[in-house]
Amino acid sequence: METLRDILDAAARGVFPPADGGTTVVPQHSARDAGVLCFTAHSVVFTDEDPRWVRETLAALDCDALAATMNPLFLAAFMERTGRACDTVDALLVGPPLPGEPALALKEIEDASHPRVRYARRRRNGVRVWSADGGMLAMGRGVGGRLEVSVEVNTVDTADIANADARRLGLGRALVTAARQIAGEPLWAQIAPGNARSMRAFQAAGYVPVGSEALLLAR
Repeated sequence: METLRDILDAAARGVFPPADGGTTVVPQHSARDAGVLCFTAHSVVFTDEDPRWVRETLAALDCDALAATMNPLFLAAFMERTGRACDTVDALLVGPPLPGEPALALKEIEDASHPRVRYARRRRNGVRVWSADGGMLAMGRGVGGRLEVSVEVNTVDTADIANADARRLGLGRALVTAARQIAGEPLWAQIAPGNARSMRAFQAAGYVPVGSEALLLAR
């Protein structure tokens, strides 16, 4: 049986589920993560719930079948059924590993009580966090055991908004580029579509969009 990790590894190589309008239901990789992945004209629901419930709930929706798994009514039913919560529907990007050493000076944070470490550990396993001048970089094992990255760029203290945006974008790009050099394997990112600055930084650093994701976490 194809697993969630099989599907993710294939997508990282540019091999996607068939664009047939279908929905694949697979078991969760871990008790922590359930949710929905949407690729071009195909969805993947990862849950330990009865697949028949998933299909019957989707079939009952009055909407385009291609949009059903991300329809708010389905996600609300999914959350009620599982007792889970969902923050947002994210764009899902992946970047291949890069050779070489990071251009940024990074210092790994060993303090497990650091707020960024604590936050990352709620969503990922094996978390490592690095600080840089003006920002932070975190990596850990998330959905399906894939390696995920997130970054944080500090506020730039300047009245020149255009230059401030350029500096933040430049640092963000440098951080997520450094992550690809550290990772040694495909690196995944979940980004709110409205966060245009972050989307531009990741894409400029060589990450490519592969789909969307609604992640349901235990309350």
